[in-house]
Amino acid sequence: MLEKMISIDRYAYNSKLRYIEPLQKLIFSLLTLAVGLWADNIVISIIIFSIMIYATVYYGGIPIKYYFKLLLIPMTFLFISVITLVINISHNPENFLCYFRIGSSFIGCSKTGALKVLLLFFKVMASVSCLYFLSLSTPIIDFLAALKKLKVPKLIIEITGLIYRFIFVIMETAENMFRAQNSRLGYIDLSTAYRSLGTLISNLFIRSYKRANELYIALESRGYDGEINVLQQEYKRGKKLYFYTALINILLLIIALITKGRWPSL
Repeated sequence: MLEKMISIDRYAYNSKLRYIEPLQKLIFSLLTLAVGLWADNIVISIIIFSIMIYATVYYGGIPIKYYFKLLLIPMTFLFISVITLVINISHNPENFLCYFRIGSSFIGCSKTGALKVLLLFFKVMASVSCLYFLSLSTPIIDFLAALKKLKVPKLIIEITGLIYRFIFVIMETAENMFRAQNSRLGYIDLSTAYRSLGTLISNLFIRSYKRANELYIALESRGYDGEINVLQQEYKRGKKLYFYTALINILLLIIALITKGRWPSL
C-alpha cells in the first residue's frame, strides 16, 4: 500500500500535466465530477470516464496498465456493494433475466437491477477517474497552493499537508514493525497474530505521538508561526483548460438534458 501511494506521488511529479496551473485542474476535475453526479445518467458517466482516462493517460503520460491497476481498487469494493442491487427475490419469475428457485420464491437478476448496477458502476468509475486525473497530475504541494488561491483557511491547508506527510510516516513505521514481528514468527497462528497486532497498534500510537511532538519542536525551533511557506512552482501561462472545462461541461449538460428520462436513475 505504501509503495502504491509513493508511486502515485511519483507519477504526479513526472506527469506532463504537472506544470499546468493546479487551480485549473482542480476546477476541471471537480466541476466535471459535479456534473456527472447531478446528471445521474449512464451516457454522461461513460463520456466522463472516457474523457478522464484519455486526459490522464494520453496527455498526462501515465502508463495505461498502471492506471487500470489503480482502478481495480475501487472496483473491488464496488463489486461487493452492487451484489445487493443486482440480486432480487420475487414470486414471479418473469421479472428476472436469470434466476433459480428456492421453494415458492425465485432469486435472480432483474432487468431493472442490472441497469441500475450498470449506472452505479459507470457513475462511480467516472467519479473516481475525475479524482485520479487530479491526483496523478497534481502533487500535494501544488494542490495546497490551489486551495490557498481559493482562500481556504490557512489552518485547514496546514493540517491537510501535515496529515498527508504523516500518512507516509505512519505506514512506513507500521510496515517496519510488521516485518520485524513476522520475522520472529509473530503471525504463525491466529492467537499469536492477535497479540502481535495489538502490540503493533499500541506501539504505533506511541511512536506516532512521539513523532508528532518531535515535528512540533522542530517547527518551533525554525520559527513556525502557523504557516509553512514553500517555494511556489512556476506554471505554464494560459487559460486553455478553463475553456475546455466550460466547453466539455456545457456539452455534458446538453447531452444530459436530451437523454433525460431515457435511462434509469438511482
